[in-house]
Amino acid sequence: MKPPVLQVYRRLLTYSRPYARRIVVAMLASLGVAATDVGVAKLVQPLVDEVLVRRELWLVNLVPLIVIGLALLKGLSRYVQEYFIKTAGQLVVQDLRNDLYRHCLRQSLGFYSQTPAGALVSRVVNDVGMLQKSAADELVAMVREGLTLVGLVGLLFYNDWRLALVAFVVLPVALVPASHIGRRIKKYVHKSLSNMGNLTGILHEAFSGIKVVKAFTGEETERRKFEDENLRYYQRLVKVIRYDSATAPLVELLASFGAAGVLWYGIHRVMNGAISQGELFSFVTAMGMMYGPMKRLIKTNNVIQKAVGAAERVFEMLDQAPGLVDAPDALTLAPVRGQVCFERVWFAYQGEDWVLRDFSLVVPPGRVVALVGASGAGKSTLIALLARFYAPQRGRILIDGCDIAGLTQTSLRAQMALVDQETFLFHDSLRNNIRYGRPQATDAEVEEAARQAYADEFIRQLPEGYDTPIGDRGVRLSGGQRQRVCIARAILRDAPILLLDEATSALDSESEAVVQQALVNLMRGRTTFVIAHRLSTIRHADEILLLEDGQLLERGRHDQLLAARGAYHRLYSLQFHDQVAP
Repeated sequence: MKPPVLQVYRRLLTYSRPYARRIVVAMLASLGVAATDVGVAKLVQPLVDEVLVRRELWLVNLVPLIVIGLALLKGLSRYVQEYFIKTAGQLVVQDLRNDLYRHCLRQSLGFYSQTPAGALVSRVVNDVGMLQKSAADELVAMVREGLTLVGLVGLLFYNDWRLALVAFVVLPVALVPASHIGRRIKKYVHKSLSNMGNLTGILHEAFSGIKVVKAFTGEETERRKFEDENLRYYQRLVKVIRYDSATAPLVELLASFGAAGVLWYGIHRVMNGAISQGELFSFVTAMGMMYGPMKRLIKTNNVIQKAVGAAERVFEMLDQAPGLVDAPDALTLAPVRGQVCFERVWFAYQGEDWVLRDFSLVVPPGRVVALVGASGAGKSTLIALLARFYAPQRGRILIDGCDIAGLTQTSLRAQMALVDQETFLFHDSLRNNIRYGRPQATDAEVEEAARQAYADEFIRQLPEGYDTPIGDRGVRLSGGQRQRVCIARAILRDAPILLLDEATSALDSESEAVVQQALVNLMRGRTTFVIAHRLSTIRHADEILLLEDGQLLERGRHDQLLAARGAYHRLYSLQFHDQVAP
């Protein structure tokens, strides 16, 4: 293996250290397997010379006992080895998956905006799964087959060093193509796993958006997309299979040259009286058994190359530093009053123009601030920066006078509750979905939050009430019901700062009226940032901010902004032209 491959494999083996005892037991058991193989080859000589040639009949009765005894020792050793190494391998894979998943969860939202969810799922499931054998299984296989090979080689040289040299002419010749095959396998495994990530991404998108797929009769498009990518995956994988399948025939062909030379030279030595028939049979048996471990070692190298190809992708993900990390001396934010201050904040997404430009704002505790403006004005970005999903390129954001860049992200977000336009619910019970923001909440607190969110009535009408599973993304609920469950979740969190991003945008008028009343309950006593395209929902905000191209264009109460007859007045007139005086 080349140095980079050794480095990857060495890093992979660090995950095996906690389970070293299991691996050591498996290695010791592999000694029993190797010893029985060498013993079988060695016992051929006395079997031929003493039993068959000299007719020592008393030894005949020992033959069955020896055969059964060796089989029992080998079987027991093999069982111990397989059990301990496979359990160690599963534990290693479990740890690696946990680390990879934990690392993905630490990534910023920017990472998820650039990485398809399907590709992440594929790395956590498929790539790590391919590593299972390399982590421990193949390590013990290398030890077992290596010991067997060393033992048989020693026996060959012990029996007849001249014949051994003839047998070993083929060994260095076989290593050259085997090394080339291993490198090709690693290359194509790396590429095929990339295709598998694309496949998983297509599946994830199609199943998540199945309503859109069916509504726009996109089944045929999705089918072709999947089948084309599946074909590309096969074309990559078939190259791995081609090289892997060539290994055994190639070694056997090369081994036949060595075997032919040994038989030709060995028969001549028997006929010349240099060695006995038993010695030749013992030598040929050991040589035949030697090529088995050699083939398996080359096969093991192929498996390791597959694993290294997968490991490179896994470690590539693990080495990708999160876009946002807590400062080394980050402070834990204590419960806050809720004063929010933006100081000359500038922000742009990667490779794009400024979304916020020199933005400044002070919001006293308990105030309700509404953000309005055209799409792309920077409203959602403002909320994302406050929650520190992203960090501004310039300027500061402070909560109760503390710069959020110097706070731990966990303690910062513990002071906030978010109700988003994407009403995401987990495939779980309603009770657990509401409790998500505060896992330690009691059932009574969960139900009280649902009452305040006007969700208790419809929840109790469901077959299992609060314990009703709601399907993937809450598919069994209506839009208004999902929104009220999300509001109940935010009420239960009881955070001093509330972020509402288009919380009623997808609702009909009747549902909006109920949800709006639930939001009134939620906003009471909290510093609240509300984003709304429907201006009717923000008339009673303490202050309305109109953003345009990332800058604060107008601010004031609803009546004040209408009276000013500026941009807000024009925007309001477009929605309620029959209610606004000319």
